[in-house]
Amino acid sequence: MNFIEELRWRGLIQDMTPELEEAVKNGKLTAYIGFDPTAESLHIGNMVPIMLLVHLQRHGHKPIALVGGATGRIGDPSGKDAERQLLSLEILDKNAEKVATQLKSFLDFDCGDASAQMANNYDFYKDMGALEFLRDVGKHMTVNYLMSKDSVKNRLESGLSFTEFSYQLIQGYDFKCLYEQYNCTLQMGGSDQWGNITAGVEFIRRMLGKKAHALTTPLLTKPDGKKYGKSEGGNVWLDATMTSPYQFYQFWLNSDDAMLDRLFKTFSLKTQAEIEAILAEHSQDPGRRVGQKALAEEITTRVHSREAYESAVQASEFLFRGKRDALLALSEENLEVVSRETTHFTVPKSDLEAGIGIISLMADATQIVKSRGEAQRAIKNNAVSVNKEKVTDKEMTVNASHLLHDRFIMVENGKKNKFMIEVN
Repeated sequence: MNFIEELRWRGLIQDMTPELEEAVKNGKLTAYIGFDPTAESLHIGNMVPIMLLVHLQRHGHKPIALVGGATGRIGDPSGKDAERQLLSLEILDKNAEKVATQLKSFLDFDCGDASAQMANNYDFYKDMGALEFLRDVGKHMTVNYLMSKDSVKNRLESGLSFTEFSYQLIQGYDFKCLYEQYNCTLQMGGSDQWGNITAGVEFIRRMLGKKAHALTTPLLTKPDGKKYGKSEGGNVWLDATMTSPYQFYQFWLNSDDAMLDRLFKTFSLKTQAEIEAILAEHSQDPGRRVGQKALAEEITTRVHSREAYESAVQASEFLFRGKRDALLALSEENLEVVSRETTHFTVPKSDLEAGIGIISLMADATQIVKSRGEAQRAIKNNAVSVNKEKVTDKEMTVNASHLLHDRFIMVENGKKNKFMIEVN
C-alpha cells in the first residue's frame, strides 16, 4: 500500500491532480502543508493535515511543515464569510514560534532522505518591496483566474479586501519558492484550500514551466454536518495550558459511536487490521466503549505523553467512580489534575494549621455555599463530605491533618458538587 492508497483507504482524499498517483508510484516526493499562526496553539482541526504529513513521511516521502509567518499577516478568506481581524505582528511572531514547536513534535527531523523540514514563509517576503511583489509575483496571475476561485466568489457579496484577495498570490508564490529551494512538488491541505493550492500549481507552471501536484482532504464533520473538533468551550487545543490533557482525553472518550470508524482512520496510526479488530470488538458491546478508550489513549499519548494520559485516566476514574481509597491513592500530580477539573479555592495554610470549622470553611473561607445557614442544612441532610468522609457534626474542625500531600482537601456538597481546596 503506497501513500495514495493509504490515504484512499482512510478516506483522506477529496481532490487531487490527475498525475499525482503516477508520480507517487515513480519515486519519492517532497510535499508541504501550511499552518497560519492565527492562534497561540494548533487545535484538533489542524491534526487532519498534520496526519497527511505523518503518513507521507511514514511512506518514505519528505514532509515540509510551513509556518505562515507571512500569510498569517494577511488572513485567508477560504471558508470565511467575513474579513478576519488582523493580529499584531508581535502576537503573530509569538504564535508562529509556538506553532512551529508543536509541529516538530509530530514529525521526524532526523531520518535520512525523509527527514522533515520546517520553514516559515515570512522568509520569502521579508526583503521584498511592494513594487517588487506586484511586478515579480502579481504579473503572473490574472484577475480573471483569481476571481474564479470559490474563496473569492463566496465573499463578493459580503465584501473582500484587497489584502485577503491577495492571499492566493502569496500562497501560490510560497509553493513556487518551496519548489525551487527543496524540489517540493506537492502541496496538501483541507478541501477548502483547493483554490489556493491549485493557484500554486499554476504559478509553478507559468513561472518555472514545471509540473506540480495538489491534494486535499475532506473537512471532518459530525453526523449533523457541523465542523468536528469543538467542545462546549470552543476549540480543543493541542496546548495543555489551553485544553488540559484531562479535557483532551475526555473529548475523545465521549466520541459518538457513529464517528468511530472515521476518527480511527483519520487520526490513528494503527494498521487497517488493528483498527478493524478494535471496531469489531466495540460493536459487540458498545457500552464498554472499547473504541473510544483505545482512540483516547492513542491520541492523548501522542499529543501529550504517556504520563499525561495515565493521569487523565486516573483522574477520570476518580471523578466519576472514586471512593475514599481512590482519593488517598492519587498522587500529587493527579490531585492537581482533579483540582483543575473541579471548582477550586485557595485558603491560607495558617487557617488550616489553627483549625477552621467546617461551616466557616464552606461559607466564609470559600464560596462552596452562599451562607452559614445553607452549610448547616447541607450537613443536616448528610450531603457534605471531607476527603470522601461524611460530615455528621456541624462543629467539626478541619485542620492540617486533613491535607492530602500537604496541599489539598476535597469537600463535596452532594454527589455531583466537588470542590478542591488548596492551601497557599
